[in-house]
Amino acid sequence: MNSRWSKWGVLYMLWGTSHDHLLERSIASLKLYHPDLPIQVHRVQTTSHEESMSHAMLLEKSRMLAISPFENTLFLDADTMVMGRLDFALEKAERYGLACCICECPWAQRYTGLKHENDLIEYNTGVLFFTRLAEPVFYCWEKLARTIDSSIYHVKDGVPSVMHHNDQASFAKAVDMTGYNPFILPFNWNFRAFCQRTFFGPIRIWHDISAPPRELYELNRYYTQPDALMHHYSLD
Repeated sequence: MNSRWSKWGVLYMLWGTSHDHLLERSIASLKLYHPDLPIQVHRVQTTSHEESMSHAMLLEKSRMLAISPFENTLFLDADTMVMGRLDFALEKAERYGLACCICECPWAQRYTGLKHENDLIEYNTGVLFFTRLAEPVFYCWEKLARTIDSSIYHVKDGVPSVMHHNDQASFAKAVDMTGYNPFILPFNWNFRAFCQRTFFGPIRIWHDISAPPRELYELNRYYTQPDALMHHYSLD
């Protein structure tokens, strides 16, 4: 293993086997750029018949620091694809303890339990680079995940709907309560194609069930050239 990142490993969490095809896709993409990073796949199980999958994932995901066997951890959702070297984010996480992206919906007040929090920032927990320096955040996250009402009442395709559990509510509150300042990565490091349709520069981590368009790989290769010019690109 490259001694520079010898303390790092990659953690995935899954419930059941329905997303194993996405997991395989993600691991294959990771190995293209970081073949030496060890990988741990944590399978989440419900503790009772009454406990939902989303609630089980909420509680277990908030425990990722305790679950990870690595000194420094990159957590990836199964529907991510690595599209380039991750050295920049690994370095920033070692310096700051936590590196992540602001969520595509940045308003944590959308959650029922945070509706009076006004401009509280929501972060996307599908891609997290962290070390033990960020332990206060993860300790607080685990505690808050059990108490904050993380339901979201929203309208999708004109139909009112509700999501009963989401781990990002308690994570947002944990960052705020601890006063921790994570290093904020550009959204190219956690690119949500379903709503982020334009961008500049290379995509580092694609976070979507769909596969990246072939031309994005060509664009990323272009940016490896020393004289490459920055382009504005649209997926539409």
